Amino acid sequence: MNKNIVLCGVGGQGTVLASKLIAAAAMEKGIPVMSAETIGMAQRGGSVFSHLRMGDDLYSPMIAKGTADIILGFEPGEAVRMRPYLKEGGTVVVSNRAVMPVTASLAQTEYSGEAMIAYLKQQVKQVLVVDTDAACKSLGSAKVLNVLMLGAAISTGTLGLEKEDIKAAIQKRLPEKLHALNFRALEYIK
Repeated sequence: MNKNIVLCGVGGQGTVLASKLIAAAAMEKGIPVMSAETIGMAQRGGSVFSHLRMGDDLYSPMIAKGTADIILGFEPGEAVRMRPYLKEGGTVVVSNRAVMPVTASLAQTEYSGEAMIAYLKQQVKQVLVVDTDAACKSLGSAKVLNVLMLGAAISTGTLGLEKEDIKAAIQKRLPEKLHALNFRALEYIK
């Protein structure tokens, strides 16, 4: 089972931690993993993305355009930016919460998350849009956006892991006081 996964968002959304949780869960199951992150602008709310590859015969952590099985988009515009990496028949799981890019803010231009999601739906057959604002409000914390999105990705059957695999990774990687909240976020989307 080889899987190519692109995770993308903006700084502060937990994109890198989500990637590390997937990698830890896969390694625990004995699945070889390679990953690479770009986090240069993370502190300023800039683009953050991870390429994560799971399976046998991996020679590079980088995913070629048109070969990703799934894009996990924590921000709609970033999901659109990574769209060229998705293979035909691939899946996009995307948050509906738009974060205005710094460049658009500085230029005082319009930015619409709805337009980004509409574009994704035109381009991709399988798109799951997650109402992350409502979910995080219901859960009582925006800090679980990343685990919420992992749960949504698992619900599509495309990620190649189960919720129990991610729970085990959370238990090993996060402080115990954060386990219950993250477990609720993981289970939020059925």
